[in-house]
Amino acid sequence: MQTRLLGRQGLRVSAIGLGCMGMSRAYGPPPDKAQVHHVLHRAVDLGVTFFDTAEAYGPFANEVLVGEGLRSVRGRVTIATKFGFDLSQEGRPTRGVNSRPEHIREVVDASLQRLGVEVIDLLYQHRVDPAVPIEEVAGAVGELVAAGKVKFLGLSEAGPETIRKAHAVHPVTALQSEYSLWTRGAEKDVLPVCRELGIGFVPFSPLGRGFLAGGVRNASFSDNDIRRTLPRFQGEALSKNLGLVETLTALAREKGCTPAQLALAWLLHQGADIVPIPGTTKIERLEENVASAELTLTPDDLAGIEAAVPESAVEGERYDERLLAMVGL
Repeated sequence: MQTRLLGRQGLRVSAIGLGCMGMSRAYGPPPDKAQVHHVLHRAVDLGVTFFDTAEAYGPFANEVLVGEGLRSVRGRVTIATKFGFDLSQEGRPTRGVNSRPEHIREVVDASLQRLGVEVIDLLYQHRVDPAVPIEEVAGAVGELVAAGKVKFLGLSEAGPETIRKAHAVHPVTALQSEYSLWTRGAEKDVLPVCRELGIGFVPFSPLGRGFLAGGVRNASFSDNDIRRTLPRFQGEALSKNLGLVETLTALAREKGCTPAQLALAWLLHQGADIVPIPGTTKIERLEENVASAELTLTPDDLAGIEAAVPESAVEGERYDERLLAMVGL
């Protein structure tokens, strides 16, 4: 597996990481612990060194799963986690976002314990808290870096001005936001700012929550699958969007790969500062995703892929109104 540098502070990770959220929530019934650990170990065997979790995934349980699964290879991997939501001890949201410095310190101590590590490699603010100046947030994380509890600061779904203000206080190593063939808003003003400041970009949901992989054919999601609440996966929007995947699949067939591999290869070709983190709980999908790093695309290939899935043709917002209100701040 090739490696890439995130930011200018020395964080080097595998070109493709592994998003771990679905191992404990979000996309239907999660697998058992043994299966999760099997996937984590296989990822390391394949050269994946970058793993993404958060206190909110589970909640809390995902950090424990990931920490236990990677304990034997701790020296070979980078684990990213996140703070930023106000969660009760039972994991229920209380007042939404919370990035007060004292809360950040509490979350970091708890995450260190759940992960079973001495230092958090990359700590993201999960969502911007409008009630707390980002300068205070960056300053608090900077103190945790100085204390040896955190190595690098990251932001998630932050807007350009927030990124600039945070970076002026403490270097931001990576921004994690949704980015894929069918979600390209980051290209407008966020990616340019990241590149100006030397901040790496980590796309989550690089396969459109499985959609671009061809894994969604209808709207029959289980009750605990978040896609059943997202506009792009509902009714006429879903029917229209399925046509885009059919075109992408035909292109992939011509290239001798899967649509998931083509979509990931397209992302990797958008810049050496981009490290997507597709999530999966299945070994075969993991191996498929990792293999996309070996695909070489020509300028004509890239143009054909973008023509097959133009963002203007995507029907529906990526989030409902409540969740959309939390991004780009």
